[in-house]
Amino acid sequence: MAQMTGSGVPIAYDDLGEGDPALLLLTGWCSNRGRWADVAELASRRRRVVSFEWRGHGDSRAAPGDFGVEEMVADALAVVDTGGIGSFVPCAASHSGWVAIELRRRLPERVPKLVHLDWMLVEPPRPYMDVIRQLQLADGWPAARDTLFRIWQADVDSAQIRGALDAMNEHGADMWMRSGRVIEASYLEHGSPLDALAALEPAPPTLHLYGQPQSEEYLEAQHRFAGSHPWFQVRRLDVRSHFAMIEAPHEVAEAIEAFVSS
Repeated sequence: MAQMTGSGVPIAYDDLGEGDPALLLLTGWCSNRGRWADVAELASRRRRVVSFEWRGHGDSRAAPGDFGVEEMVADALAVVDTGGIGSFVPCAASHSGWVAIELRRRLPERVPKLVHLDWMLVEPPRPYMDVIRQLQLADGWPAARDTLFRIWQADVDSAQIRGALDAMNEHGADMWMRSGRVIEASYLEHGSPLDALAALEPAPPTLHLYGQPQSEEYLEAQHRFAGSHPWFQVRRLDVRSHFAMIEAPHEVAEAIEAFVSS
């Protein structure tokens, strides 16, 4: 593990393997880089893999104040610049996808492709946004967090998934309420991640790997989008939880490698 301070906040990261383009692994809100550990090890056998934690997360230093997507982009760019990374593919868990999209917008010549995992790519349904709004309330965020935990775990009996949830549970009101505010603001600004991706010029080849939600309607909506946007691919994995990279690390690593090397 190393730390760098290019964004003004010491950021912890792991740098494994060799080969371009590198994979830049982004965690979701309240997560640490342990969420990606198995995939990072597998993927690093064939290319460089850099995995880091946002300010205020894991081994990175606490944030000096409030922050959102802009500051998270600064953290990612600091890691990239400190590591001397040229071409790289952001592999984003959940709502770190907003950062991945912004990295592509700013650095189209260095970000040839995007990979998203376990993200609500369409315009979110009302029950989902109700939980996100509850997450922003001082008297509501614990119940909203627990609701998300139950949905995300999906009764999968896995020590690694329990560990990921335990790490998320270490964060308190400040971080969870912040996550709700930033997530809602991103949807309000862009409409949906698919809208944001389509607005990029040119749009990058993009792969979405996921397990939840398992509804056929959600998968079909992405297939329809792919039909009119051939740069987009989607693959629903044979997993039940929100943590595809934990539940099926070999499948995720192989799918990312096939996509990036194609």
